Amino acid sequence: MAESETIAVQVCYALPGSTSMSTVHLPAGSSLAQAIEASGILAQFPGLDLAVNRTGIFGKLKTPDTVVREGDRVEIYRALLADPKDARRRRAGQKPKV
Repeated sequence: MAESETIAVQVCYALPGSTSMSTVHLPAGSSLAQAIEASGILAQFPGLDLAVNRTGIFGKLKTPDTVVREGDRVEIYRALLADPKDARRRRAGQKPKV
């Protein structure tokens, strides 16, 4: 395979206290799901389910069939434990300690 036919992308997944980041080399035209599969991250974290966990590239939500490009950072997102709006409201309701 010629050098111009392969691309390098990073695949990232973070848990509290642990982060997994790996670089994979794929044929040009590969999908986000193919990058995740090639990274081995699904075996490393058996609870990951691409039907449930959202995915993205550089912080922007993308579907698993999105074609990745050279240098992309594929991210797998965890489910939110608390609604950010509710958390903000709770913090705003707390009075600062003097």
